[in-house]
Amino acid sequence: MDLFGTAGIRGPVRDRVTPALALRVGRAAAREARADDTSDGNEGGGSGTPVEFVVGRDGRETGDAIASAVTSGLQSGGARVVRVGRVPTPALAAASRGRYGVMVTASHNPPADNGLKLFRDGREYDREAERRVEEAVAAEAPPVEWDDWGGVERADRLTEYRHAVVAYARGHGAPLDGLRVAVDTGNGMAARAAPWVLRELGAHVVTLNGNVDGHFPGRESKPTPESLADLRAFVADGEFALGLGFDGDGDRIVVVDGDGDVVHEDTVLAVLAEHYTRAATPGDPVVVTTPNASARIDERVAEAGGRVERVRLGALHEGIVAARAAGGPDTEVVFAAEPWKHTHTRFGPWMDAVASAAILTRLVAESGLDALRGPITERPYRKVSVDCPDGRKTAVMAALERTLPEAFPDADVDTEHGVRLELDGGWTLVRPSGTEPYVRVYAEHDDVDALVDRTVEVIEAAVADAG
Repeated sequence: MDLFGTAGIRGPVRDRVTPALALRVGRAAAREARADDTSDGNEGGGSGTPVEFVVGRDGRETGDAIASAVTSGLQSGGARVVRVGRVPTPALAAASRGRYGVMVTASHNPPADNGLKLFRDGREYDREAERRVEEAVAAEAPPVEWDDWGGVERADRLTEYRHAVVAYARGHGAPLDGLRVAVDTGNGMAARAAPWVLRELGAHVVTLNGNVDGHFPGRESKPTPESLADLRAFVADGEFALGLGFDGDGDRIVVVDGDGDVVHEDTVLAVLAEHYTRAATPGDPVVVTTPNASARIDERVAEAGGRVERVRLGALHEGIVAARAAGGPDTEVVFAAEPWKHTHTRFGPWMDAVASAAILTRLVAESGLDALRGPITERPYRKVSVDCPDGRKTAVMAALERTLPEAFPDADVDTEHGVRLELDGGWTLVRPSGTEPYVRVYAEHDDVDALVDRTVEVIEAAVADAG
């Protein structure tokens, strides 16, 4: 598809995610939702009660205009709209339960970008639903009849969401009782939820970059070890139990330990995956993750009595559905995650960094971060991007399905989500970027540098041959 990427629609507001596009997407989404409701036997496709969309946005300067445009499109497509204002993406997702939702956000992209992410009943649209909307956008369907347009109202859904996170978190770990936590919300939407939730749970919270500002003046919106330098120094100097960094819309989290070092994202994932697996009732607990995630997750989940299933990047929601469908009556998807992003399945089917902050902090209060990390084997891990023009990616990946196994003849090969090689001492995954002109390499191995160097050599040869 040309319009939807791995996480909705994103891009510059001047020439991609314009108000004109938002209007068309809104109208297309409304018409497709009405058609879906008709096929489900509901009234929304006819002249009865219209389908309902909640619309929220992040703090970007262009957010109000894009949200207003998508609202107009939804109304003229026959949907009723509830505007919920500036909220984290997980709060919008929670508000979409029992209805549809549109979040106006570009997540961790630069401030000149914006985007649209669509939800139904708390879940992101799957690829088929996005495809139908994209086809409807291309068809440029006219508005529905004038007397079928939907109305609009404004409502608060943030308060309900924050209280729900607190209530859910209290079922895990231990009371915080003044635990010192530093939170860097990066001038993003987590500022409206994460500090409040942690204080309500009893933490002593100090917030950095805690005002919502669409220019992201404190640091870039993407939380990385480099952009979180201030948080890391602050934690190391202040005797904090941990630090937490968030992206622009509140669905991505980075954890900093008491020494100011970033905890590897797969270690965080392994901690949560093991916790949820151990907390599951006897049966078939499953953790869903992505092909680029570390084997340390499989090790801890297996130790806790569960198993891991993998799904392509950007499709955790589809992987959850598939794992449930393929399982038996005792199967439960207890947790789903890709690096930095976590879905707490008993709380809701969306990615939620605020919930992650609450659960992780209570686990730290119960056991300490060092104890949580202790059983986890952290092998050397690297990520590398190899230049590859978009027009060559298909040919390059086809070639790599042959040449990578030839270069590593002792490896077990999986080509479902790129090319993944399981080797003695670790693994590597090669896949094309869905948004940039690169082929990505992920590797975890006792001799990771040698593995990456050889893998990159094979990729560069394939790129040259495809030219």
